[in-house]
Amino acid sequence: MADPLTPAPAPARATWRDYLSLTKPKVISLLLWTTITAVFMAARGWPGETFGSGLWLLLVVSVAGYMSAGSAGVFNMIIDRDIDLKMARTAKRPTTSGLISSRNAAIFGTALQVLSFVMLWVWGTPLAAWMSLAGFVFYVVIYTQWLKRTTWHNIVIGGAAGCFPPLVGWAAVTGDLNLFAGYLFAIIFFWTPVHFWALALMIKDEYREVGIPMLPVVYGDKMTVAQIGLYAIYTVVLSLMPVFFREVGALYFVGGALLGAWLLVLSWRLYRHVMAGHAVERKVAVPLYLYSMLYLALLFLLAAADRMLFAALA
Repeated sequence: MADPLTPAPAPARATWRDYLSLTKPKVISLLLWTTITAVFMAARGWPGETFGSGLWLLLVVSVAGYMSAGSAGVFNMIIDRDIDLKMARTAKRPTTSGLISSRNAAIFGTALQVLSFVMLWVWGTPLAAWMSLAGFVFYVVIYTQWLKRTTWHNIVIGGAAGCFPPLVGWAAVTGDLNLFAGYLFAIIFFWTPVHFWALALMIKDEYREVGIPMLPVVYGDKMTVAQIGLYAIYTVVLSLMPVFFREVGALYFVGGALLGAWLLVLSWRLYRHVMAGHAVERKVAVPLYLYSMLYLALLFLLAAADRMLFAALA
């Protein structure tokens, strides 16, 4: 029996680290990378007329880009707190555990989004601000509130939310969007199912328990690996097409072809393993999941380096 004279322990109070976790930093890192590399692609070198102006633009795009994507993560946690509570990997999130109330989280997320929009509008371009807001709306409303719980197409269509960051970076430099910027959007769009379904295969039981109709849950492992292979082919082919429009050159083509070849190899290994009747194992799914992130990061780095090199030699 508890001693009545002993004061009850004070309830835990949220720290800045808890609020930071609401923004999903690990997820944002790759999105932010595609934003920053797109800045260099658009500028074909150092952005801005001077070192200082370019550094300021990079700072604005980086901070505002993080806040916008982070805001989307905050509202995703608020909306999904009911299913997060039932999944082991998400049960300890601040919104799920009650450490941060939905009200406080919403205030925090709204502040991030408003500040992001203002920063991009004032120190970037209005189009960059609108592209950032469009990505937020697509992720929170289209994906989280609508598609995620209703159709296995959730990742295919909802994945478009992750395609907006390079448009933000591009528009922040040029104030407009062109065909190459559209290719950056499309590459991420077709890459997303490859990346996410490799993860979904490993945690499909968790999705099944909470009623989320991810592809492995609805149609099984064989259909999923077949779709992964198909989207991997789409991704590699599409990623090399800008070469033929002379938007990028030999450096990008050779590097992109090698990166794409390994993506196809890992997709094929997973496909062959599952089609042979074996259960999905981490040793064949994890390499594809992890490499897909490296693939996208290096592909965008190659595009930025190639365009900068081409401009320097012109």
